[in-house]
Parts: sequence; C-alpha cells; structure tokens
Amino acid sequence: MAHRLRTAAAGLLIAAAFAAAGCRGAPVRLASHGAALAPVVLARDAIPPERHAAIELAHFLERVTRARFEVVTPESAPEPPRILVGPGAAAATGRPVRLEGLGEDGIVVRTAGGDLVLAGGRPRGTLNAVYTFLQETVGCRFWTKDVSTIPQRPELAVGPLDLRYVPPFSYRDDYWYGAFDPDWAARNRLFGTRVPGDEARGGRLVYAGFVHTFDRLIPPETYFPAHPEWFSEIEGVRTAKGAQLCLTNESLRHEVARRVIAEIRRQPGARIASVSQNDRDGRCTCARCRASDEREGSPAGTLIRFVNGVAAEVARVYPDVLIDTLAYQYTRRPPRRARPARNVVVRLCSIECSFGVPLNHRRNASFREDLVGWQRIAPRLFVWDYTTNFRHYLMPHPNLGVLAPNLRFLADHGVTGVFEEGNYQCPGTEMAPLRTWLLAQLLWNPWQDPERLIDEFLAGYYGAAAPHVRELVDRLHRAAREREAWLGFYDDAEKYDFLSLRVLTAALGDVDAARRAAGGDSALVRRVEALRLPLLYAFLLRWRELAAEHRPGEPWPVPRDPAVLLAEVRRRIAEAGVTVLGEGQPLERLEEYASGLQPIEDEGEPGAP
Repeated sequence: MAHRLRTAAAGLLIAAAFAAAGCRGAPVRLASHGAALAPVVLARDAIPPERHAAIELAHFLERVTRARFEVVTPESAPEPPRILVGPGAAAATGRPVRLEGLGEDGIVVRTAGGDLVLAGGRPRGTLNAVYTFLQETVGCRFWTKDVSTIPQRPELAVGPLDLRYVPPFSYRDDYWYGAFDPDWAARNRLFGTRVPGDEARGGRLVYAGFVHTFDRLIPPETYFPAHPEWFSEIEGVRTAKGAQLCLTNESLRHEVARRVIAEIRRQPGARIASVSQNDRDGRCTCARCRASDEREGSPAGTLIRFVNGVAAEVARVYPDVLIDTLAYQYTRRPPRRARPARNVVVRLCSIECSFGVPLNHRRNASFREDLVGWQRIAPRLFVWDYTTNFRHYLMPHPNLGVLAPNLRFLADHGVTGVFEEGNYQCPGTEMAPLRTWLLAQLLWNPWQDPERLIDEFLAGYYGAAAPHVRELVDRLHRAAREREAWLGFYDDAEKYDFLSLRVLTAALGDVDAARRAAGGDSALVRRVEALRLPLLYAFLLRWRELAAEHRPGEPWPVPRDPAVLLAEVRRRIAEAGVTVLGEGQPLERLEEYASGLQPIEDEGEPGAP
C-alpha cells in the first residue's frame, strides 16, 4: 500500500507542480516581442541527449515566440535569466540538481533565482524534462509525426515551477506503427526496443533476441539430429516439431548459455537477452520435466530454474546484461518454489484477457491473480499487453477506456516495463493516431485523466470536427459496454455483435457530421475520412448479420451491393497505406470475406459513403 501511494503521488506531481506555478514568486521571462530574453545554457561536457535537448528547446521556443534562442556555454551567460539545460549547466551556474533517485529518465523542471532549470537523470532525463516543459508549460503537442500543435506566444514567461518526477515504467514501448518515428517517440518520452533510436534521442532498449527464442538459440535443424534429448518429449517421443526444449537437461542449459553469450557479443549495447519459449505449446513431458512441473504447480517453475542457470553463466561474462523470459500461456501461473534471480526479467503476457475491461476486472481475475503472484517473487517484472485485434486491425476495437486503469494497475503492482503491442505493421488502421498518442502519454504518467487526454487529442488533430469524433468514440465504447463485449486479441468479426446495424448507421452519421464540420480544410477532411474505413470494413465483414437485422424501410447507409462496398473498402485501404488486414492476414482475404454475400433488396436510393 505504501508503494502504491508513493507511486500515485509521484504520478500526480506533474499536474500539481504546473497547476500551482502561478501561486507564488515572480515568473521567468523568456521572450518578448520577437526577442529572446534568456539564452539556452549547455555545459561543454554535455552528453548527446542533453545536446539534442538544447537544440530541440531552442528550435521549438523559436517557433513559439518567433525569437531566436542562442545555445551558449555557462561562461557566456553569467547572469539570469537563463535556461539551464542538463545537470552540467545547472551545476556550473550555481543551480545544482540532485540526481540521486532520478534513474535514467527522471526529470527536474524548476525555476530558481530568475533561471529556468531543465535537467534530469542520464541519459534521457534532460530530454524528458525539455519535452515535459514544452508540453505542460508552453503548450506544444506532438500528435503524430506529421501533425503537431505549436502555440504562438510572442510574450513568454513561465513559473514559478518546481517539479521532480520519475516515471513508474523505465521501459515504455508503444509498439504501434505511428510510434516508430524517432523524433515523435523522443518528444513523447518513450523508451522502447525500436525507438527513439540513436544516442542523441536517448537510445533504445537493445535486446539480444527479442522473444520466442528457443528455436533461434537451439535451431532444431542443427541440433536435433545429434541431441534429440535437448528437445521436448511428447507422448513418449522426443520431437522438435511443434515443440519446446527439455528444460531439465543440464548440457542443454550450458549450450544455451554459450549461445546467449555469443548473441550478446554480436550485439554491442545489448542490455537484455531473451531466453523464452517458442510461440506454441509443445512443452516437455519427460519424467524429470513432469515431476518438476508438478512440484512447482506450474511449468513456470521448471522454466525459471533453467533461466536462472543460464543467467548465472552469462553473468560471469556479462554481469550487466539481464536475461529475459516469458510468463506466457502455459507458463503464466507463477511457481510455488522457484524464484527468478536478480538478473532475470519476467515478462508476463495478458494474451488470454478480455481487453474491453480493465486487467483487474472480474473477467480477468486469473490474470490479476498471476500478476500479484509474480509481483511477490520477481525482482524485475515487465508486462506484454495487447491493444488491438490482431486478426482485424481495421475493426473497431473500443478499448480506450481501459488503457489508463491498466497502466495504473501495473504500476501499483511493481511492474517497471510495459510493451503495449498494437498494429506495428502498417499505418491507416482503426483510430491508430489517437491510440498511439494516448498510450505514449499514459506510459509516461498513467495517473493523467484519460478523458481529458482524449479531448486534447481530438481538438488538436480534428479541429472543428472534434465534437463529432468524440461522439463516435463514445458511441462505439458505449455499445461495447452495454453488450458486455469480450474484446479478444485475435477475434473473428462474428464476435463483434455490439456493432449492430443501429450502431454502425449512427457511427457513419457521426463521421458525416464530422466531415461537414471540417468544411474546406483538406487536411481535416482526410483525417476524418480515415475514420470511415473501419466502419465500412465492419459492415463488409458483418454483412450477413447486419442484413438479418435489417427491416424494410430502415436505412442501409452503405451501397446495397456488397461488390460495390468491397471496391470502396479496397480503394480506401490503398489510400490509407494499409498493407495487411492483421497478423497473418493478407489483403487478399478481403475477397474471401466478401464471397457469397447477397445484395440488399433495393427499397430506394442507397446511402453512399
């Protein structure tokens, strides 16, 4: 409870610090009438992310104020007002920052003696401080890589400010296609396996092998002929087909450790190496493995003992590299006795959950129980969560309301890293810009009000059309909630019964209203029209169910001939840059989905999108 309260208090500190800013002391004036009043001060020995932070700050302050901000060394700026970027600049000018406890990402944003201090832990803290200041104080927003809101403030004064904040998650992976732009990722304070990327933007978390690595570490075609005993015994037969490894085999463990060490050697900068089960069942049921699983009450115990052994061998060569494994499907339940070593990361996966309700909902009781169990025994706990329907990236997936409760729940239970997997394969899918930005904000601070964040995004991204887009968002979420829909990670369209004819007709009406509100703004029109594609896709895939609901005289808001609708969906998919329908779902599946659909009897002029 004490940990939870401390973490929640830290999460609320940002809002409190900035909200109280106007209550005491004199502000620091930064610009007036096109002239910069304070230089950006950077220490000579600043590290690359701090240098990049200074450049970014000067760039965006110029865009905001139309004043040019110089980046200078401390010796060139002996007197306030100054913008001190990084702990080196702060120390050199008599405004030292206490770095203890800030970790790699924590920030300090404060005014002191007429100066503005933007600093933090290394390597990314100062970058995060600059972007927090630009967002929370100046009002900049980076919605997508191509769309931002940069306010115009020729008179810019700030403070007083006094913020010290450490995000609850050191690993913040927003695994959506739109998050893979390095600048966007850095500006939204992510730190994942793919971005921000280069050293200047804070680097990335380098894995030696990312996931499902058993086959990669011990390729069956190489090892099985000579060492069948290293592979699963299933129904009394050693096999490599659809199998895992025999985790009670000591010689196998030594070979896996050797291979992991070689992988790390090939990937300079690797901080974690994955030793994780293949993406299937096929666990070993030999006598030793079966006995171990039974003692532990879960195959996770056998896995953890094996991984601990590998981690011990790797630590002799690479003491700073962690070993990662999964608590996934048959290994999700924590063991009775085995305990992960200090240098082992457990990544707990929520793949079986209902994603239309929070992870701590009664529907997800078994996951909650497993999370609490792993929290008790794992010194390092990550979670792999799922934020789209991986069979149908385009299908409406009303899960926005659970993202903040989920991340708060994870933070409250000791999780320090989150992989939010979404559509990582292509742009153009269902509400991807909103979901991608919202996840980034909540990974940084899960105690923010998600409804306020959604409203912010809609206003900034859709402009005058925002109220109608908000109605669309609310309508879809309300429909799923009223039907108590189970949103799975790989669902067929038939399970989306909350997308009734009434709901989809009204939703298309919301898009029509948003289109009218966008007026002649071609950029807004394009963004609004992107919202129509998922609804048309749902109509196509649920055609039979919707046709059965339809009654004579009722509107049918799409073309009555499914072939015409299919052509419309295909055209919009091409325009949006969508390259796949889902994981393992090529675009060619569209024809299969439309096969055998019958036209709706014409009762007048059809609606047309």
